[in-house]
Amino acid sequence: MPKAKSIRQDFAFFQALQNFYADNKGTIRRRYKLLTRQILDFNDPELRADAFLRQPQFEALEAYVFLKEFGNNSHVHELFRDWAKNEGLFHGFQTTGSDKKGQGSFLGFLELEGDEQYEEIFARISERARSYPNFIFALTMGLGKTILMATCIFYEFLLANKFGKDDRFCKNALVFAPDKTVLQSLKEIQTFDLGLVVPPEYANFLRSNLKFHFLDDTASTIGAQDGSSFNVIISNTQKIILKRRKAEQSSTDKLFAERRDSLSEVYGELYEMLGEDAPETDADLAVNARFQRIARLPQLGIYVDEAHHSMGASLEKDLGQANQTSALRTTIDELAKALEVRKTSVVGCYNFTGTPYVKDRIMPEVVYAYGLKAAIDNKYLKQPEFVDYSGNVKSKDFLRELVTDFWTNEGEKRREGMLPKLAIFASTIEELTGELRPALEQVMGTLGIPTSRILVNVGDPKHTTAEEIREFNRLDTPESEKQFILLVGKGREGWNCRSLFGVALYRKPKSKIFVLQSTMRCLRSIGDIQETGRIYLSEENMEILENELQQNFRVTSDEIGPKAGEESEVYEVRAVPPPIVLTMKRRRELFKTKRKDPPDTITFDLSEEVMERYRAGIRRRSNITSQAATTEDITERLENRTFTQFTLVGEIARYFAGDKISPFEVEDLLERASPATDGLVEAVNTANDVLYDVIIPTLFRALFDIESFGNESEEEVELVKGYNSSTNRAPTFQFKAKSHLVAGRDYPEYSKVKDRTFHLDHYCFDSKPEVDFFKRVLKLEADDRIYFTGMLTHGQSGFRVNYIHPDSHTVCNYYPDFLVMRRNGEIYLIEVKAKWQEDDAVVVAKKESAEQLASDNRFHYAMLTESDFSGFLRADDGWKDYARSENLT
Repeated sequence: MPKAKSIRQDFAFFQALQNFYADNKGTIRRRYKLLTRQILDFNDPELRADAFLRQPQFEALEAYVFLKEFGNNSHVHELFRDWAKNEGLFHGFQTTGSDKKGQGSFLGFLELEGDEQYEEIFARISERARSYPNFIFALTMGLGKTILMATCIFYEFLLANKFGKDDRFCKNALVFAPDKTVLQSLKEIQTFDLGLVVPPEYANFLRSNLKFHFLDDTASTIGAQDGSSFNVIISNTQKIILKRRKAEQSSTDKLFAERRDSLSEVYGELYEMLGEDAPETDADLAVNARFQRIARLPQLGIYVDEAHHSMGASLEKDLGQANQTSALRTTIDELAKALEVRKTSVVGCYNFTGTPYVKDRIMPEVVYAYGLKAAIDNKYLKQPEFVDYSGNVKSKDFLRELVTDFWTNEGEKRREGMLPKLAIFASTIEELTGELRPALEQVMGTLGIPTSRILVNVGDPKHTTAEEIREFNRLDTPESEKQFILLVGKGREGWNCRSLFGVALYRKPKSKIFVLQSTMRCLRSIGDIQETGRIYLSEENMEILENELQQNFRVTSDEIGPKAGEESEVYEVRAVPPPIVLTMKRRRELFKTKRKDPPDTITFDLSEEVMERYRAGIRRRSNITSQAATTEDITERLENRTFTQFTLVGEIARYFAGDKISPFEVEDLLERASPATDGLVEAVNTANDVLYDVIIPTLFRALFDIESFGNESEEEVELVKGYNSSTNRAPTFQFKAKSHLVAGRDYPEYSKVKDRTFHLDHYCFDSKPEVDFFKRVLKLEADDRIYFTGMLTHGQSGFRVNYIHPDSHTVCNYYPDFLVMRRNGEIYLIEVKAKWQEDDAVVVAKKESAEQLASDNRFHYAMLTESDFSGFLRADDGWKDYARSENLT
């Protein structure tokens, strides 16, 4: 049996189950109860044009039923074991496997992957297993997880009523919400017309027997009778967990209290959660009455709604994927123990979340997933339009521009009778009350919008009244006249406002995930057509959003853009002896300043090219995958401090006060400058940053000499470090790359030129232009050598360029992409970049440092784009002509 070469760290078992179900659907459905098939057929969009559930909801329901009636409510790791070995439930079926490239195969998992792979994946799936089955359904927000959850509960109760002795089915349901916001949204389970998802012949039974218990405040109690069925309890963790007793028990409490000698046995693990507050005896532990009541309800199903209200470590804890448990997971575990004492059980825990990923890894207990891109492409969500404000845009400019844009595009155009809403997030209450609201009222006054359209919800009764809370909860109704919603911290799950058509976030929040959670709020669909949800962000928050989309939804270029090729593979790369060593000069410098006589005239560079950097614009993209953008120049609308000649001189003089340069000297210098004071005032009032980026630095250079002290030394630089001279052993490395971006020394196409390159036996390139450049140079003169040096970037190579990072001002290492050694002895350092990256500040800093290094060593440095070298037609003349035209020779 073949042995796995490397452990697959991101094996998605739920995809294997989905493929298995699709391949064997007819046979599997024949094993279902007749009532189950009726429920599925009633909700199948392919069978009923008027089916209420969307396709993703129905697919998730199918997965739920599959786990229940085919999988016999088994744990995920048990299902994986039987599937991989073609045993148990899967015996007699073709458990078709797939190879690493996703190609179908008639071989099973063990034959394809081997025992080692199986053992590793099985260990990962089973290591966090609970005493009850724990499943995760990952549907991106806006797809209707609450309705899906209700449908699953209705299915459970119908089957439990007809097959009362079958302990696979839930007779009661506890729905957990993470906070009050989500708790309010879960009322839809109670108000939802169950006849939309339940066949009419069974709907009346549910209407007559369902009992809802909504715990929306601390005074709420559960009226469910001990041992009763068909209760739906909707609460959050804080209203269920055990608490330390704060007051002495009354005689009545003691009479009806739980037997104390059973508390340690049933609730013992909560002692660890209470920490220092843990009581010394059972008598000190006040058992939450709600917890006791729930623990007396048989065959309990637990539904965790909006499990993705937290991310990273918190999400792992809540979903039972981490070593440490959260209060939520501990409560569920303790309920399972309490029910086991009463000879019943937690039938299963069903977690509904927006992403299958945590820390960029698929959670092993995911059993269904439907992603953000698919939801947008299939018009289950609004089409997002990303509007990020770049350049010299301040907060007030940002607010004015976005409100104007939103009002121009949406105004009072109602959908389903509801006014369109815009949510504007502030980072703090102080920012909202002291800055955001006054600025918004000013903008609305300019546009003629009544300020009564503003609604504030910050979670603080000093600033948000009870009436405003009621208005917030009725936003999605035709009666609501509110349109501009000012929020602090309400960007997380549970706010299901379909009439929200825009979200704005300017300042960087403390939590990066908040950018993702808040901006996605406006994408819930409304009406019969796909509307547009506008997302207004600062440039910094736009970058955060793009990163969070990749980390939490895997919306990467591979998934949302053109397919570049197959999945990445791991390559073991070995250095090829003999080692290549260059002798290079390095210069180290220190600087000091010295006052000099001022010039008669100082010239400030305020050319159009320089001023262009201070212009601001709005960039619009029509959808999440679009690279095309339209821009609008809004520089003249920016809000800047207005300087006069007097205040400009005073501001500049502040920066030179320590150098004993008086305001009078500054005034004299500006009057004799080119442009003179009037021209400088005009430029600074166009963009205040011109003062600090251009005028003050130019004055500094005119008034001071910078003297440098340094030394120059030669050193031997190894292209690959780590050779062992005593054993002649070459170092090895591991890289992950797509096969079409890999060149190998043993590849047939390089057999005739391998001695002119390959100081490593494989080159793992980052982009196709790098591959193209590599191949073109190898077609040139036979004595030219080329080495890909942009690969070893983590200290494995001594061939580096030191540069100063433009933002952090720290010394960083830069590794040019290629080292080309010409037959005439000339050496070229080549960097291959996309055209749009040429003006990036970090790229420019690298280029300047590399040019300095090249000059010191009589090398040549060039930064090329694909268009620069795509004109090579003939091997020899092409390089010569290009080198000559670029002054490389």
